[in-house]
Amino acid sequence: MERPFYPSARAIARRLEAHFARAAEGRDPAVPPGPRPDAAAIEAIVDAAFWASLQREEGYAPEISLAFLPPERAVHPLRLATPLPLGARALARLAPAVERPGIHLGVWHDAAGLSVWGTTREVPRFCLVVEVVGPGLLVVKHRVREDSAKFHNVAVLEGDEIKVLAPPGPEVTEHSPLLMTLVDPELSDSTAQADDVLLRLAVSMRAHHRGGLLLIVPTRTDAWRESILEPITYAVSPPFCELADLVREAAEEGPRFGSHAALGQAIDAIAGLTAVDGSTVITDRFELLAFGAKVGRSRGRPRVEEVVLTEPIEGGGQQRTSVNHVGGTRHVAAAQFAQEQRDAVALVASQDGRFTLFAWSPRWEMVHGHRLEALLL
Repeated sequence: MERPFYPSARAIARRLEAHFARAAEGRDPAVPPGPRPDAAAIEAIVDAAFWASLQREEGYAPEISLAFLPPERAVHPLRLATPLPLGARALARLAPAVERPGIHLGVWHDAAGLSVWGTTREVPRFCLVVEVVGPGLLVVKHRVREDSAKFHNVAVLEGDEIKVLAPPGPEVTEHSPLLMTLVDPELSDSTAQADDVLLRLAVSMRAHHRGGLLLIVPTRTDAWRESILEPITYAVSPPFCELADLVREAAEEGPRFGSHAALGQAIDAIAGLTAVDGSTVITDRFELLAFGAKVGRSRGRPRVEEVVLTEPIEGGGQQRTSVNHVGGTRHVAAAQFAQEQRDAVALVASQDGRFTLFAWSPRWEMVHGHRLEALLL
């Protein structure tokens, strides 16, 4: 008896086909993009991924990544002697071997239709990737550049809800290039290694599931202390510069052997500090200044009441709302800090997985909250 069909797979397939066709247009012909998927292939891969996400293997939900790529295009592919059918049960059984980050199951055509031929750790840019994040939760994405580990999320499917990521609005250009990489990975002109850092910090903050608040302040100024209660529980002196040094070295010399692992460890160490009650403070050069710091309203400064809230998805629009409707005490503290420190930015990870960036908006003359969790899955 055939399994039931996942309606969202068909609903999104042609839109994704058009997206991947547009994405490859006008690109450098010397660096060929991944194969262009048609609607039928997209529908089949998304459908199989969804039903696989609802399976259990020894009590665990599958976490897998499917890449639409022939083995001939893969770098150092691990090829199965007998390809597996693209089915939910086969994917769930294979999941324990491929759940580590960076491993993709290769999917390609054969005589029977689509099958899983093996695994690969590298995929070309604009190669269709469907990632199973959790039960009923899928992300469709592709790599942005060959020299970056960063992926660009195209759509998020959760049950019958479909979120298609939209281009950022004009208000995004108010922020520094470093922060724009969180909202759109193709907006920044800085190095690929530096681009990845803030994104990886955000992802790591969400990963510990404790919630966290990260304040990013300008270098060589103590103005941020006006909005922090004294004494700071865990002030750092002198500033801890391991992450800053690794980013600078990568920009000047290029990545060296072992530098990727060291960078990841440094990022996770900073993100881990955000689990401590209070806020973690770093500079825009990634120097650690404090953690466990309490945000307080400066004397004579108004209390933040409302924010403009946006989400970079189609139909997301903008909403002016009470700051208390956005989230709990971390969100209120982040918005208050962004209102007072208008050249700083506050990032908030909620325990439920939501992620919001707060920054002052000259365009609207109030704090702007960017809902970003759809970009970080």
